[in-house]
Amino acid sequence: MAGKARKKAAAEPLEFRSQALAEALERQDIAAVALALRHGNTVVPLVKPGPRDKPLDGGEVWMYRDPSTGDVALLLFSDAVNKPENLPPGVGLQSPAWLKSFLKRYESTITTVFLDIAGPHPMQAPPSELLRALEA
Repeated sequence: MAGKARKKAAAEPLEFRSQALAEALERQDIAAVALALRHGNTVVPLVKPGPRDKPLDGGEVWMYRDPSTGDVALLLFSDAVNKPENLPPGVGLQSPAWLKSFLKRYESTITTVFLDIAGPHPMQAPPSELLRALEA
């Protein structure tokens, strides 16, 4: 019986969602958003996913570059279903440590971060503000 339960659990797809982040965005509660980012995973759009046989390779993150200004935006999502269809189809589920490292690495390039840009409860923040929240 236990063997069947393990097989069933292993067959379930990975959930690309952060309930805590979704709830914080719904309330537009900045402190709760910071807490959710600090302690939970975040969905990011990928240009191409990493290879299945290399779990440490999370793939290449897609960022929006405004053609008229050159400004770069990082898009984060509370749920993969909130990602607009016109973005690349791949998504990754990234940890708080990954997000902190990514923001530090590209802080001088990224001008803004959008959370659930197409809704249902969008929020925007500068990368420096999210870094402070992740380091708190």
